[in-house]
Amino acid sequence: MAAQYLSKDEARALAERALSFSKAEQARVNINSGSEGNTRFAVNQVSTSGDVTNATLTIASAFGKSVASATTNRFDDDSLRKTVETSERLARLVPENPEYLGELEPRAVTELNAVVPSTADVSPAARAEAVAAVTAPSAERDLVATGFLIHATGSNAVMNSKGHFAYAASSNANFTTTVRTQDGMGSGWAGKGFFDWNELRAGELAERAIEKATRSREARAVEPGKWVTILEPTAVANMIGLMMNSLSARNADEGRSFFSKQGGGNRIGERFVDERVRIWSDPQDPRLFSAPFGNDGLPNQRMSWVEGGELRNLAYDRFWAQRQNREPTGFVSGYYMEGGSTTMDEMIRSTERGLLVTRFWYIRGVDPRTILFTGLSRDGTFLIENGRVSHPVKNLRWNESPIFILNNLEMMGAPVRVSPSESSDLAAAVWVPPLKVRDFTFTSLSDAV
Repeated sequence: MAAQYLSKDEARALAERALSFSKAEQARVNINSGSEGNTRFAVNQVSTSGDVTNATLTIASAFGKSVASATTNRFDDDSLRKTVETSERLARLVPENPEYLGELEPRAVTELNAVVPSTADVSPAARAEAVAAVTAPSAERDLVATGFLIHATGSNAVMNSKGHFAYAASSNANFTTTVRTQDGMGSGWAGKGFFDWNELRAGELAERAIEKATRSREARAVEPGKWVTILEPTAVANMIGLMMNSLSARNADEGRSFFSKQGGGNRIGERFVDERVRIWSDPQDPRLFSAPFGNDGLPNQRMSWVEGGELRNLAYDRFWAQRQNREPTGFVSGYYMEGGSTTMDEMIRSTERGLLVTRFWYIRGVDPRTILFTGLSRDGTFLIENGRVSHPVKNLRWNESPIFILNNLEMMGAPVRVSPSESSDLAAAVWVPPLKVRDFTFTSLSDAV
């Protein structure tokens, strides 16, 4: 069955109906609707498959600066009225929120309609066929494939009591697989995020994961330390996402961030990484289709975050923008990191001795002031000697910061869209290049595959 979600007119009518029951001084309605399908597989066979269609409405009611919300997925008048009354009753009980600025006045928001029919119409049978493109060749090679395929199509809308309205509809999908040897000692991974189901190419993902699993048998230990390291795009996204999640202007201005300036303020305008680094986001870019507005209806816009290695912007919400006498920026959703023209093969050929990393996992924070994190390599880590991949190596624990990585760039490849989430769930579109970096810090060995 095709995806079901509320159209712009349906969402507007539902929001107006909910607001008609409001007696609050100000109110805002958020509506999310859509369909999601997923298929999970393990030991070369489908283990679960499910499809869910749902819609929810949340209303936030405010009396002065006291604000509370209630949510329902029943849209008859009686249910809407009771939900509104619940939010109002709670709002009269909660303490004031000193940072509540009231609801937005009506303003222009560029409408996003990025629903892709091929993704909206995906059936369980089509998902099973995509999974078979991975499990069948894995079984033929006496390997074990597992993975997760998920897709969603839906809409979200915001309307407030001042008449501001915003609407967006989109599709998104993600497919990841881990292929292992029967003895569990070799492991390979491949994954991809995409909007259009026709771009999946499950067979190509299978071959990539199968090759890594086969090549990663009999891994050897190498000494931890600072290594020349080639990071495949997924590993790059694992690290760059940590920096993008740290672009809070408030954290910087309050001295709690790498982007805090010594003596007060922030580092906007300062060069802090290699001058080749350029990162931006844009809800209207068809490669990204990032969120066009936030929960309060504030429009997101094209934002340059890093340009020529210089910090160009930080993310300002409405409250902090008012406090600092700036314009609010919205928030970081998907992003695009520009790269270079060097291929992965050229990076490998140029490396006398180094490591090739497929991806990272179990990533945990160490120091927010330097964006220092720790984690492990996983599913395909290889030694490079004299310009070629010589043999697999055991996984390593690392302590690194994306800031250090972007200051130690040697080569950059062409950006590709990746699956940046450790959990393989849906995520905003992220485009990053493969990177060759020097002095990547590996701290210890791990026998985990």
